[in-house]
Amino acid sequence: MPTKILTCQRILTITVILGFMIHHMLRVNISIAIVEMVFRNNSNVTQEDHGPRYNWNEEEKNDILGYFSWGYAITQIPGGRLSEKLGAKIVVGTGLLSASILTLLTPVAAHMGYIWLVVARFCLGVSLGIHWPSTPPIDTKWIAPADTATFMSHMVASSLGVAVALPVYGYLIAYWGWASVFYVMGSIALTWSLCWFYLIYDSPEEHPRISTTEKEKLRRDIKPVNTSLKKPPIPWMKMLTSGPVWSVIMGNICIGCTFFVVFNQLPTYMSQVLHFNIKANGWFSGLPYLVRYFVSLSSCIIADKLKKSGKFSTTTIRKFFNVSSFAGAGCLFTLQAFWGYNRIVSVLVFTGSFGLMGFITAGVYTNPVDISPAFSGTILGISQVPGALIGYATTEVVAFFTKEKQGFEEWASIFWILVGVNAYAAVFSFIFTSGEEQSWSVSADVEEMEKLENSDAAKK
Repeated sequence: MPTKILTCQRILTITVILGFMIHHMLRVNISIAIVEMVFRNNSNVTQEDHGPRYNWNEEEKNDILGYFSWGYAITQIPGGRLSEKLGAKIVVGTGLLSASILTLLTPVAAHMGYIWLVVARFCLGVSLGIHWPSTPPIDTKWIAPADTATFMSHMVASSLGVAVALPVYGYLIAYWGWASVFYVMGSIALTWSLCWFYLIYDSPEEHPRISTTEKEKLRRDIKPVNTSLKKPPIPWMKMLTSGPVWSVIMGNICIGCTFFVVFNQLPTYMSQVLHFNIKANGWFSGLPYLVRYFVSLSSCIIADKLKKSGKFSTTTIRKFFNVSSFAGAGCLFTLQAFWGYNRIVSVLVFTGSFGLMGFITAGVYTNPVDISPAFSGTILGISQVPGALIGYATTEVVAFFTKEKQGFEEWASIFWILVGVNAYAAVFSFIFTSGEEQSWSVSADVEEMEKLENSDAAKK
């Protein structure tokens, strides 16, 4: 039962944090496991026995990593919209439950053949794709507007999950083989899914165990939201021709370029270019995510304090964090393109660029709630579609440059591409980002309030 300290809102926060940690743990396991699943094209590196190896070439290996993104893209918009209409409880719970089962079956799929593993990864993407765009609808019903950035920062607990998981995965692989990472992580995700269904409800009004005191406090702090299925129609034309919406979309695309190169390829780069063993690989591959989480959390707390102070507009705050992230990452990858063959430089660049990426949570990821509370889940879902497909595109780019050899010269070209992408994102975000609710969203809010007031009057 909830207590004065462990309120329903805090239970929600803890569960959301753990959920996003598990989300990325399920995604990243293949990135480090595949290092020991395939025969390497570098004969100078000793290949230890950590389970069966398969004769997959670079293109096939990158298809295994990349087809997750196609499935992930498919359910972004449906995930956001269904959460707005049906509630996040059933949407998120079903997605993570399916993902846990697919993870447990991944070693079986690998043994059955390359195509089966590609299908399993695609289906995992479908299952997890609904998770991120389901978060803004939770925020609008449980969190006060002044604390939105801090709550949205919990999505980046995904990075904390990776930071914890990669070192653990390294040791699991070293002692029990690569298949163990899927069995352990699948079991943890299954347990979380069952807890989610029991503990979480879509709004304070629906929660059977919430205290009257907490419910009344949340009603005072949060603008009433119509929880019925009769939502106002989406103003698609106005939304898709809105500069601030495109700032979110382009921001997510450019984030994806950097994120997926590191997310999918860093363990391989650490192994084949920098020659770290599997244990060290896990530690150094996980470090960027740990830094990203703490930077994200602290930047969101700062953003909320700046907003409460009234000294800066929401637009200024969002632009500052977006531009700082992209411009800083561009500078770091310039260093990497010149000196990325050095272990110390590479670790510092990857860690620093992911740390700067933490600023994005106080910018791009929080921004949909600013510009349109009524359609925040849909906007984030729309932006996640091309952002997810970039995940597949990056695997194809990496495969193109490294299909003959995994060396620094080949990787330098990839780093220069990331420099250009981040420079473009900084300029675009500076021009188009806004922190003000858009006119087409305000009219939807008015309609929502009228429905809610009419509903309350009818009940009386």
